[in-house]
Amino acid sequence: MSDFKLKSDEKKLLDSLEAGEWDSVPQLQSEIRKHGEYAKHTMRKDKRVNIRISSRDLEQLQTLALEDGIPYQTFISSVLHRFLTGKLIESK
Repeated sequence: MSDFKLKSDEKKLLDSLEAGEWDSVPQLQSEIRKHGEYAKHTMRKDKRVNIRISSRDLEQLQTLALEDGIPYQTFISSVLHRFLTGKLIESK
């Protein structure tokens, strides 16, 4: 490893990866296309919105965005878009 220091959350991720705790995404190309479509449909950003949310909710959003490999602002926009278009599916 190089001379730079990892933040604690980065170290946890690296340790988890090196321990083999990560699995490849099933149907990777399909997932890439799906998220590409999400990005395409949310690319035109012509309005700014400022909201206040709890730190806990923001941390959960950031975690989910990290799992999807996208910036959390893009993730939030995607969730809102899916909700508004009826494509957001509630998990059981």
